[in-house]
Amino acid sequence: MRRFKPAIGSAVFFVVAPGTFAVLLPWLITGWRLDTPLPGWIAARVIGVLLILVGAIPLVHAFVQFARAGGTPAPVAPTRHLVVSGFNRYLRNPMYAGITVALLGQALLFGQLGLVLYAAAFWAVTAAFVHWYEEPTLRRQFGAEYEAYRRQVPAWWPRRTPVVLPGWTDPR
Repeated sequence: MRRFKPAIGSAVFFVVAPGTFAVLLPWLITGWRLDTPLPGWIAARVIGVLLILVGAIPLVHAFVQFARAGGTPAPVAPTRHLVVSGFNRYLRNPMYAGITVALLGQALLFGQLGLVLYAAAFWAVTAAFVHWYEEPTLRRQFGAEYEAYRRQVPAWWPRRTPVVLPGWTDPR
């Protein structure tokens, strides 16, 4: 029962937040129309599908890690412990990065320049949100533990090896 509520909360937040930004808004932009702007576009579509899958994996996995830690990624129902497991050991923002990669994959799949522009705007807005809201909030909530994590794990480009923080134990 301890993890049931966080799992439900994470699932609801997953449908609302990534569902809006990675599914609903791209659908409104493209109508899921497959345009063919260039010769040889089949290869771009295959790469697009692969990028969608590559972007979805850390996104889904990060939501699972938050539920396992007893909370959600939603600011209204956070975890009590800093989540430094799964893809968060390589990258501080795997959910935002995953959505951005999936959006670029959709741009290739559908042949829609509008999705490239939307992906760039999505990244810019989330980077600003991270800088001005998430990082200060995490600093206040987790103090030195977050600072050590922040110093060792890049925000937007993954580390080659997983971070191992001294004294950190998985709260599960």
